[in-house]
Order: sequence, then C-alpha cells, then structure tokens
Amino acid sequence: MVIDGQQRLMSLYYFIEQRFPKDEKRTILRRIFEENGKIPDEILGDDAYFTKFNLQLPSNLPNHPNKLNKINYSTLDEYKIAFDLRTIRNIIIKQNFPEEDDSCIYEIFNRLNSGGINLKPQEIRTSLYYSDFYNMLYRLNTLPAWRRIIGVYEPDLNMKDIEILLRGFAMLVERQEYQSSMVKFLNSFSKNCKKLRTEQIDYLEKLFHSFLEACSELPEKAFYRKTTNKFNISIFEAVFVAQCGHFFETRQLVEGKIDTEKLEELKSDIEFVEAIQSQTTSKENVNKRLQKAAFCVNNCDL
Repeated sequence: MVIDGQQRLMSLYYFIEQRFPKDEKRTILRRIFEENGKIPDEILGDDAYFTKFNLQLPSNLPNHPNKLNKINYSTLDEYKIAFDLRTIRNIIIKQNFPEEDDSCIYEIFNRLNSGGINLKPQEIRTSLYYSDFYNMLYRLNTLPAWRRIIGVYEPDLNMKDIEILLRGFAMLVERQEYQSSMVKFLNSFSKNCKKLRTEQIDYLEKLFHSFLEACSELPEKAFYRKTTNKFNISIFEAVFVAQCGHFFETRQLVEGKIDTEKLEELKSDIEFVEAIQSQTTSKENVNKRLQKAAFCVNNCDL
C-alpha cells in the first residue's frame, strides 16, 4: 500500500512506458487502475486514453535550450544509466497499537498532504480502504440515472460523488452507530466494508438500482435545495435511508415510486431545513432529518 507518492511513481512509470494519460480520461483510468491493480497493456497502448510521452521543459536561459526538452525514455542516451540506477527512497510504516487499526495511516496520509494541493478525505479513504465494495460504488457512480440525480454527467476527479454514495450506504447500514465526526464514521464504515461477502455487496448494488427506479419519475433537481439550486447531500441521504430502510431490514428491493409532492413537502419542513443547513453532521441533526424523511416520504418510522 502506497500511503503517499503514488502520483510520483505513476509519473516515472508513464515516462518509462513513454505514454501519458489524456486529461479527459483520467477519471476512467483511475477506475480501470482500481479494478485491475494496474493499467492493462491494451489500455496503455490505446491512443484513445494515452498520448506519446516526451518531456516538455522550458529553457533556463534565453537562447539556451534545455538539453532534456522533447526527449523520452528511449532517447535519454548518456542519462539513461543514471536514471535507471537512481535510488527511490521510502519509509515503511506499520501500526503496532492499537492492533487491527489503521488510524495512524490515515492521519499520516492526511498530514503529508496538508500542504500544496490537498487531497480530499474521500481520495485518502479510497486509497486506504480499497475493496470490492468500493468497486461497486465506482460502478454505481457511472449509471446515467445516478448522474441525472446529482446533475453532473461526468464523475468527479476528487470523488465527491463517490462520497455521496458512501454516506448514503453508511447511514443505511450503520446509522445506529453514527457519532460525529462524519470523517471518522465514513472511515470506519469503509473499513468494515472490506469484510463484506460478495452476496452482500451484490444485494446492496441491486438495492441501489431499485432505489434509482423509485426515483425515475422525480423531476430533475429533485434533491436540490431551493435556496441554493445545488444538489444537497443531506436531502439525498435522508430520502435514500427513508426509502430503503424497511426493504434493507427485510433484504428486499425497493418497491413503488417516490412521491414528488411528499419530497417537496419534506424540503419545506422547517425542522428538516434547519437540520440540513447548520451543524449538519451533529448526531442530533442527522437523526432529526432521517426521522423527518421517514415520516414525510414513507409514512413510517426508521
């Protein structure tokens, strides 16, 4: 597991392979890498995903071209041996206490990325808790019906959409254990999901498909706040748990459609609105909006 430096290692790899990923394909390539543990040769050689890798380096002084500009691994010439024998330094980290815990890895990763362009919590989480469950989230994240719900038709490079899915499932499965902070809750849930059996993951995937079908008659921006005209994760999370809660308990799939009028009524409820606009991750407000959604959308208690 590479805690920090994967981007540097991949840059070296791409340089040696003399291939460079196209910007618009980075999200797809990330998913391919996660699914295969590598970039397959047929993808690496596909010009739809990659271009030829030649260094593009500016001149240090006017009229003095950079001697490494426009070269690649095969044309390094006298620099090739030095490049191949260059030491890559690394530090091996192992957590001894508490046992069966990886909190120090997350904390180190977080601190290492506290400068420059910070990694988002979900990017760190994805690196540390990779599993078949996460592969399932990646599949769901590409579904047209899901992209319609969030109103963005390309996956987010910082994995905000993956985190939305993760929060929905985490609240559905472990809402009774929720304690602020949300970051720790999602970390713990992600870790627990590494132990899920194939049949459990398959059921959760089918459950989400049935939820999307229940949303199929909702208008666009159904999960948007009226005041901001932006997708609101707290609204989605509450409705997802309300709609799927009973079916999840009995291991069935969602039946029926979500009523648009009831959803609009929920979004106008004063107490619900308060719970989604301030202290949104407090246990009190999380429970309040889950209960409000259950009563308003589904006429039942969680």
